[in-house]
Amino acid sequence: MTARLFEPLALDALTLENRILIAPMCQYSARDGEATDWHMIHLGQLAQSGAGLLTLEATAVSPEARITAWDLGLYSDGCERALGRVLEAVREYAPIPICIQIAHAGRKASSQAPWEGGQQIPPEHPYGWRTEAPSAVPHGEAEVPPHALDAADLKRVRDQFVATAKRAVRLGIEAVELHGAHGYLLHQFLSPIANKRTDQYGGSLENRMRFPLEVYDAVRDVVPAGSPVWLRVSATDWVEDGWDLDETVALGQALKRAGSPALHVSTGGVSPKQAIKLGPGYQVPYAERIKAETGLTTIAVGLITEAQQAEAILAEGKADAISLARAMLYDPRWPWHAAAELGAQVRAPKQYWRSQPREYKDLFKDTAFGQR
Repeated sequence: MTARLFEPLALDALTLENRILIAPMCQYSARDGEATDWHMIHLGQLAQSGAGLLTLEATAVSPEARITAWDLGLYSDGCERALGRVLEAVREYAPIPICIQIAHAGRKASSQAPWEGGQQIPPEHPYGWRTEAPSAVPHGEAEVPPHALDAADLKRVRDQFVATAKRAVRLGIEAVELHGAHGYLLHQFLSPIANKRTDQYGGSLENRMRFPLEVYDAVRDVVPAGSPVWLRVSATDWVEDGWDLDETVALGQALKRAGSPALHVSTGGVSPKQAIKLGPGYQVPYAERIKAETGLTTIAVGLITEAQQAEAILAEGKADAISLARAMLYDPRWPWHAAAELGAQVRAPKQYWRSQPREYKDLFKDTAFGQR
């Protein structure tokens, strides 16, 4: 019997070979939004991992949408050319489908890179700028407040998401994830902690969901039918009176009505006051309830590090797919090792077929090898 982790997964017309997804992981290594040789190295190795889907890091819809001045973007012809070069190389040697996470950092933009401390950079600094958000409420109390988006700004930002999606389609990217988690712009609209608006985009749950759903609809309209579009969400803010699981279920139901096939379930990020209770698979219960109540294909993420742990989550019906980030950076061959442990098969590049261990003679798919 095939391990659940290695069964195919259908997302609209896109079928993944297995249920291991490489999560988006910011690299803070772009130049003016343009992918560099680091992205070639980073994505190149992950593309050979045997995972079912490779998701690009949070990719900004404008310079102001970047978390840092070194974030990847897809908002100019230069960005499109640079990313196209990387993807062309990846595709030549790896058949893995590519997903892009389209993002706007909102009030968490204009930051230092994490290894420089990650704090806000003032607008007057060469690597800083005035951020924008649903309301003029800063992320941290001592920070410069963001510009509150007005009606014209909302149209501009929505159009920027659409323009980035169109560029992704031109690059042949097979799936789109909108970043609605971790305290970035779409999450800021959802959470009452960040959204203090009194117009049709603030207050009630329906109003707070309005702009993220408008962005979803606008992006869905320009992505070809059959190519899946979904959201990554934070299922709870881990703060009293913040965004919570009940609201996430309602959002999932609305997204399903809008045509979304899936939901990628994370948590937190909108407030420094969050009190996260960490532990192995600590976010899985959120995915489990969302899956049960929405019927969406549900992607679980967060301290999932072992093959048996991932298999149990799927086998017990708590989620439909597993998303890996840090575990994949630590072990870029994680899917190979999981397949070996679970008695499954995985795709490996032909250049590496000779590495198949003797005790796992059928580990790699479709191998053939001979020498004189």
